[in-house]
Amino acid sequence: MRCISTVIIGAGQAGLAMSKCLSDRSVTHVVLERGEIAQSWVKDRWNSLRLLTPNWQSRLPGFSYRGPDPDGFMNMPQITDYLRDYAHVIAAPVEEHTTVSSVTPDGNSYLVCTSRGDWICDNVVVASGACAQPRLPQIANTVPTSIAQLSLATYKSPNQVAQGGVLVVGASASGVQIAAELSTAGHSVTLAVGEHIRAPRHYRGRDIQWWLDRTGVLDAAIKDVDDIARARRVPSFQLMGDAGLDAIDLNTLQAMGVAITGRLVGIRHGKAQFSGSLANHCAMSDLKIGRLLEHFDDWAMRVNLPDLQVPRRLPPTCFPSSPHLTADLNNGAFRTIVWATGYSPDFSWLKLPVFDQKDTLIHDQGVVAPGLYVLGLPFMRRRKSALIDGVGGDTQALADHLVANRRKRAA
Repeated sequence: MRCISTVIIGAGQAGLAMSKCLSDRSVTHVVLERGEIAQSWVKDRWNSLRLLTPNWQSRLPGFSYRGPDPDGFMNMPQITDYLRDYAHVIAAPVEEHTTVSSVTPDGNSYLVCTSRGDWICDNVVVASGACAQPRLPQIANTVPTSIAQLSLATYKSPNQVAQGGVLVVGASASGVQIAAELSTAGHSVTLAVGEHIRAPRHYRGRDIQWWLDRTGVLDAAIKDVDDIARARRVPSFQLMGDAGLDAIDLNTLQAMGVAITGRLVGIRHGKAQFSGSLANHCAMSDLKIGRLLEHFDDWAMRVNLPDLQVPRRLPPTCFPSSPHLTADLNNGAFRTIVWATGYSPDFSWLKLPVFDQKDTLIHDQGVVAPGLYVLGLPFMRRRKSALIDGVGGDTQALADHLVANRRKRAA
């Protein structure tokens, strides 16, 4: 049994950033990681994935990108190296290959049980991330056994996908990227489309992330939105980490030969059923990006931004006038389903009464309970909380809270 002030669970960007902030405040701590540093980037992403944010936006406390390509986009080996370099520079006390099996109360402290021994600590920081496991709908259990199923954690490349039709479910960033990759590899791809937000890679000569950063959109705080629960569910932009590709929206995919249909709502007797809301989802997506670009234009005018290109908007989204509402999954048309339906955190080892009726972790801007904190969740404190560039501000705030709380207990 070892005693320490603080245990951080997870050695991704959030856990390492908190380690840096606690070191700056002379708080003794350890970082426990189930695998290697940056484990989720190493093991749980597909091979061709790149960050959606430019390299200059990979900013962490006391560390930033200093390579030769600030406007490029890191691939998985590069982001892994980046985070490992960060851990080395800040001398993070990481214990790798240490799986946490439970966190339970122990008087006024916490007992953290792991595969390599137990810890008693005053504070626990949960930094295991929002993308610990793929989120699969219940209907995945009703897919005929003749069809292979892949998730965002198990899909790696087109080479593992059998010849024949592929149904990709989900049209946010992951879904459109995987659909494009599979189509380029020669597969017949159908994309089931629900709520989504299209976006150009560049607007008026600057990357879309530059606009989001400079106009303050990413810095929006909880108090700035009317419905935080809704804001936390907003899908990611349809983007790809490729400066040479201006858009990867539904128009781009259809030009590549990808068929689109409505959201997959059920499977009955081997037949997939799709929503008739495709037209509405496309119209709402066009409306949302139009409003965002207008916001950029207004800001650029107010600050008299120089060297602006002429504004060019994406054309309206095209869609079939009569999209398929059903598909027979038993006739061989589809051999594989890829569930690009997002991720969810895994807090199954957190044995504390800190969840609501839907098993969602309850927190107030990252503060869960006395001495218990969480990091890296969507819109935790600000819109960018789940981004590499967003964890820094959150860790600074929570580290200050942790220190103040420790002083209060000691008084």
